[in-house]
Amino acid sequence: MKIKQYKSFPFRDWDNYVLSHPDSNVYHLSGWKNVIEKTYGHKTYYLAATDSNEKIVGILPLVHLKHILFGNSLVSLPFVDISGILSNDENVESMLIDFALDLGRQLNAESIELRQSKQLNFLDEGKFLSKKDEIIPVTKLAGHKVRMVLQLPESSDTLLKSFNSKFRNKIKKPIKAGLKCIIGSSELIEDFYEVFAVNMRDLGSPVHSKQLFKNICTEFPNMVKIGVVYHDKRPISGIFVIEFKKVIFNPWASSLKCFSSLRANTLQYWCLLKHACDNGVKSFDFGRSSPDGGTYVFKEKWGATSHPLFWYHIPMGNQRFSNMNNMNVDTPKYKTAINVWKKLPIKVTKIIGPAIRGNINL
Repeated sequence: MKIKQYKSFPFRDWDNYVLSHPDSNVYHLSGWKNVIEKTYGHKTYYLAATDSNEKIVGILPLVHLKHILFGNSLVSLPFVDISGILSNDENVESMLIDFALDLGRQLNAESIELRQSKQLNFLDEGKFLSKKDEIIPVTKLAGHKVRMVLQLPESSDTLLKSFNSKFRNKIKKPIKAGLKCIIGSSELIEDFYEVFAVNMRDLGSPVHSKQLFKNICTEFPNMVKIGVVYHDKRPISGIFVIEFKKVIFNPWASSLKCFSSLRANTLQYWCLLKHACDNGVKSFDFGRSSPDGGTYVFKEKWGATSHPLFWYHIPMGNQRFSNMNNMNVDTPKYKTAINVWKKLPIKVTKIIGPAIRGNINL
């Protein structure tokens, strides 16, 4: 076997491997290379292990994030919940990590982070034996976040009947209040982003670039759905999802707090779930949540169940024994930054937010 780096499109063999692998997800597709490079300019390294017949037997997409404040790391992949290594066996996984370590040394990276949907057994012991017989520590972020996934029935009527009467009334409330949900695609980006930018400011978080969503729609034109809820003609809630292999992934959703009593957030999820059920989708991935947190409870009410996220952190060089989480929002300096951000005008956050957000891997 050998490892090679895919540098230019088309990635036909790569995507065929992703489509055929039972554990693949939408974030393994090669189009994310274009999305991230075009949006934020980060260097990407798409590694593939091939056998003697040049057939792919494993892949590892990596993004190099380098910033004076946020560190120097290789991540698979930033901004999303899952990606990481996809392979035929453990030996291939080990080879890909070894290659990634060599790459990290060349880039003077402080760490490598793998966001797996399934655990890598040989890393769970807290160490990795490299090809150079070097024992490298590995930390697994256990219990920090989980994915909430709902298995869908064959029809939306069946799903609606599965809810108790109290929850069904919560779904009907925004409809009775005159709210309307429209499901579309790229034509709804402006309205979705208007809600998204306000919500991120209110949370004290820098907002992603609008170009990120435009680039995703360009790369995956037949896979993206955007739902927007309107009060009169004003967008007050929005959701951005991507369908892959009969699974809908929901990386971003937002609602305006000032309209929370109208339950627009509930309506947007119902509309997307209804659309999913009636179009043969098998499951709906609500995205990550903190166990027992507010969003966790909300997703649980829809019937979603929790699935652990296996995020592995491999520190390198002088950073090997450093604190793995440099973005601890509970520290006084970050709490201050969050409070300041919440007071900024929306126009300002749209301008300076993407330059910051693009360097934060979460």
